[in-house]
Amino acid sequence: MLPNAPIAVMDGTCALCSFGARMIHRLDRSGDIRICPIQTEMGQQLLRENGLDDLDPDTWLFIEDGTAWRDFDAMIRVGERCGGLGRVLSVLRLIPARPRGWLYARLARNRYAFFGRGDLCALPDPALQARLIG
Repeated sequence: MLPNAPIAVMDGTCALCSFGARMIHRLDRSGDIRICPIQTEMGQQLLRENGLDDLDPDTWLFIEDGTAWRDFDAMIRVGERCGGLGRVLSVLRLIPARPRGWLYARLARNRYAFFGRGDLCALPDPALQARLIG
């Protein structure tokens, strides 16, 4: 892992998270953002270090410069960092915090039913594979 590299921690078996990883790869022109599946030892450690339950990983975590964002706030931050089309995620801020958290929790708990399963580590793009850590 690169020192001080921003890290997106996400479910490595969720099809929606796999899509998110592909979007990070496409939109992060700097190539700095690393992606860490929650199923890895490092992913679980990062969840614990940020006060999250590594046994119930229904969250999306983004860590940058010592600050951690989670759930939709993490996605918004990644979009802002990437710029361009990624800034579209800022529209999520229009939803007040409590309803936004409730909506995220419902989507996260039902992610496999809504979006299916995928394998983040099986993504064929070698440049995207190079972003994976953990």
